Amino acid sequence: MTIPEAAAIAAEILRQTEARGADKSICPSEVARALAGGEESAWRPLMGRVRQAAIALAEAGQVEILRKGKPVPIAEVRGVIRLRRAATEGET
Repeated sequence: MTIPEAAAIAAEILRQTEARGADKSICPSEVARALAGGEESAWRPLMGRVRQAAIALAEAGQVEILRKGKPVPIAEVRGVIRLRRAATEGET
């Protein structure tokens, strides 16, 4: 399996969070599994890169990183996380 570029990983995160909607979140493993193209054992090595891309998107204000359903500061990202599309102006 070819390791996806950071831009491809970020695009998949944004695609999935947009599809899920503003009030729902995704697991980073969903992104890794989609990028692995159905190769069941190939998604786990992608998790670090997915998390890095999620942090970059959070820094850019495009997604929120959640722990136990609540946004966490980037400096406190560790353990089990979920991703949600960041609220835009006019959304609550």
